[in-house]
Amino acid sequence: MDLMGDVFQWTKIRNKWCFVDYRRRQCQCVQQQTVLAEETKPRNSSGMASSWCKISPIIPIFVTFLLVASSLSPVVLSTSIPLQNDETQLQTNQTFRPGQELQRLKRIRAHLRKINKPAVKTIQSPDGDLIDCVLSHLQPAFDHPELKGQKPLDPPERPKGHSLPDSVLEGLQVWTNSGESCPEGTIPMRRIKEEDILRASSIRRFGRKVGRPIRRDSSSSNHEHAVGYVMGDEYFGAKASINVWSPHVDNQYEFSLSQMWVISGSFGNDLNTIEAGWQVSPELYGDNYPRFFTYWTTDAYQATGCYNLLCSGFVQTNNRLAIGAAISPRSSFNGGQFDISLLVWKDPKHGHWWLEFGSGLLVGYWPSLLFSHLRTHASMVQFGGEIVNSRPSGFHTPSQMGSGHFAGEGFRKAAYFRNLQVVDWDNNLLPPSNIRIVADHPNCYDIRGGFNNVWGNYFYYGGPGRNPRCP
Repeated sequence: MDLMGDVFQWTKIRNKWCFVDYRRRQCQCVQQQTVLAEETKPRNSSGMASSWCKISPIIPIFVTFLLVASSLSPVVLSTSIPLQNDETQLQTNQTFRPGQELQRLKRIRAHLRKINKPAVKTIQSPDGDLIDCVLSHLQPAFDHPELKGQKPLDPPERPKGHSLPDSVLEGLQVWTNSGESCPEGTIPMRRIKEEDILRASSIRRFGRKVGRPIRRDSSSSNHEHAVGYVMGDEYFGAKASINVWSPHVDNQYEFSLSQMWVISGSFGNDLNTIEAGWQVSPELYGDNYPRFFTYWTTDAYQATGCYNLLCSGFVQTNNRLAIGAAISPRSSFNGGQFDISLLVWKDPKHGHWWLEFGSGLLVGYWPSLLFSHLRTHASMVQFGGEIVNSRPSGFHTPSQMGSGHFAGEGFRKAAYFRNLQVVDWDNNLLPPSNIRIVADHPNCYDIRGGFNNVWGNYFYYGGPGRNPRCP
């Protein structure tokens, strides 16, 4: 169909719609009631109409065939897919415009070529994902103008007080159940498909958060939170163990996540954040699996940053973990509980922000050059859950946070964060002082904190969303 876009075009000549074959320098025309393409003004239309085109009785049959072929083609999209924001809006009652659709597909494919890098090996995950093993120096991070030509850095010194296990726990993601792995010198990347981008509101917004995804007050934002946080000091990292669940998410315009935020700057346009955790996002991934994710921004989610490896930024160094891939196993109500440990800290030597997942798996780092305020330190650390409430049918969403149960139900029923810690100026991992907890909408999702010798600082959080107390 790309070939068709190159050699054929519908155009309007003297109030007739003409199908132009540029390869053969021929065209044939039909009356105006058959509208198949966006109206364009041809060059020298009078000469073209008189010398080049003749109306043929066979053309209506040919046009009917073309319409049927177009409707069956997997390349030309249905007008039921909305194009918003920076894309041309197509309403379902508008005339089908193959020219516009083909241009949109060309832009999508160009974007896919940018973020899907050449693979030396591809692994089929049991959950349907394709995991491409990409040479480390070809990953998207090195498309950044200031990172071009570089290679991933060696691991830094970990914070003091952080103990590594005798062995690294494997099998934390579904794709590794295939028994396949990526070779040394490569990183596993979840392949992005056309349908992934088509679910987004626009190509430009694909892989980006929209709105205000950090709690700063109890305003009417459609992002709702139940979080613990510390502020008022200089922070150089954070650590927590996060309970993994599969919460129900009501529609593709919503998500449910549990994560850590490392934050600096004001809550205006200069907000810097580093984020990591798990999320269920039907729009981003096309399913309801909890997936390991990262995020960053340096301008309050406006033009910089993205999820995972969907733009140049985060540099992955690990060949055993795919950012954006589904996590396994997961916790179950009144059953087994499973959590993941996440550590983010600032390398004292080079100033980059590193990420560790699970028990000792160094994932990679955010180069300090990406940020303004976070080049020095963080001024706030936040832990907890977040959902998007799109208010379907005018009511509060039934999308769940955490396990979908309130904090008061406790262990094996409610979701939790445990062993909350922060990194100080001297690279020491310490319990946070004066941790505060807050829920934007406690009748929908709540939070309860505590401390003991095994879990240190912890909290339970979450809820079912819509219920009699949360209409």
